[in-house]
Amino acid sequence: MIEHELVIIGGGPAGLSAAYGAYQKGIKDILIIERDVRLGGILNQCIHNGFGLHRFKEELTGPEYAQRYIDLIKETKVQVKSDTMVLDLTKDRIIHCISAKDGYQTIRGKAVILAMGCRERTRGAICIPGDRCAGIYTAGAAQKYCNIDGFLVGKKVLILGSGDIGLIMARRMVLEGSKVVADVELCPYSNGLNRNVVQCLEDYNIPLYLSHTVTEVIADDTNGRLKEVTISKVDENKRPIPGTKQHIACDTLLLSVGLIPENELSQNAEIEIDPRTKGPIVYDNLETSAPGIFACGNVLHVHDLVDFVSLEAERAGVNAAEFLQKGEVTGPLVKVENQELVGYTVPQYIRKVDLDDGYVQIFFRVRAPMKNKRIVLTANGEELASFPRLNLAPAEMENVKIKKSKLKDVDMIGVSIQEMKK
Repeated sequence: MIEHELVIIGGGPAGLSAAYGAYQKGIKDILIIERDVRLGGILNQCIHNGFGLHRFKEELTGPEYAQRYIDLIKETKVQVKSDTMVLDLTKDRIIHCISAKDGYQTIRGKAVILAMGCRERTRGAICIPGDRCAGIYTAGAAQKYCNIDGFLVGKKVLILGSGDIGLIMARRMVLEGSKVVADVELCPYSNGLNRNVVQCLEDYNIPLYLSHTVTEVIADDTNGRLKEVTISKVDENKRPIPGTKQHIACDTLLLSVGLIPENELSQNAEIEIDPRTKGPIVYDNLETSAPGIFACGNVLHVHDLVDFVSLEAERAGVNAAEFLQKGEVTGPLVKVENQELVGYTVPQYIRKVDLDDGYVQIFFRVRAPMKNKRIVLTANGEELASFPRLNLAPAEMENVKIKKSKLKDVDMIGVSIQEMKK
């Protein structure tokens, strides 16, 4: 069995950032395992700009952003095992992997960081009725075909879902010469960043149908490809309203209907999974319920900006390094609960150690768009902290900081959204 101090599963933005953070903290024996032939993950196909404003204070494309971290890693002694598929992970941090070059191997890490990212929901996951036909893709798959492989996936495109990938692909299809007939969104609001709604839909006069969904796909009998999509308006329970059908001719349907953290390995390692985020339950140092196994990036919870993935992953790398240098951290716990209008919180638990110094950062998303509200942290019936917000939206991840010193006599913190005080 091969042994390393730190093994990172995933060589995308989270894995690269985690390796850099751990190396800067003094850990030199680091292995990154990546299933693709190259590092960078999803960023390699994201050729649009808008990355790096928070992390590098300049605007970069996805490949440029990835290359910044690849260059940083090249200056270290971090080892990379690419084109290698991890088959299994145990709670004892034993990794089973396979590659054409090295065959089947078992690798043990004294610490492990999970950075596997997320995957897209497919047609089967959301059960769209209708014919089985060509021309239906996830937005990310279409992005790869277009930006890396050089194929145009369709000439007349309808997009279901207004997540950021779908919005960006709406613009990309127009720039490649396709006609985007509409973007259809189940919710009464867009699920993407507002800047993407403006720059990718409004700037190209692409209509956005809110509170609508696809209720049928119809194939062309002559060639087996999509020829028409039926959309319907939905009620407050997101059920199609009879008599609201519209028939839209198109040869391609792109799905941008949500992302799922890649946590099959986490479940194999008997790590507790949060049903709200679909990612591991973690402490404030990003350690999972399995000692010595940490999680970061989209495998933990889906982020809106890759800059925030990197910052979180660097922190995971630093914390994994401290685990290796100082041993496991134990202590009484403070539970973090999402309350009114909050969808989830990360971390789910805070360890009551070193409470005289520093802050704890709590990440979360709200359930619906809101204006002029307060983010309120409460404990034992009292308000610990309050943070005013002019705008809140499910598409944008929120975070707040609380002083550790306020947690000494606390067993649970509630995170809620309340009215602004007059």
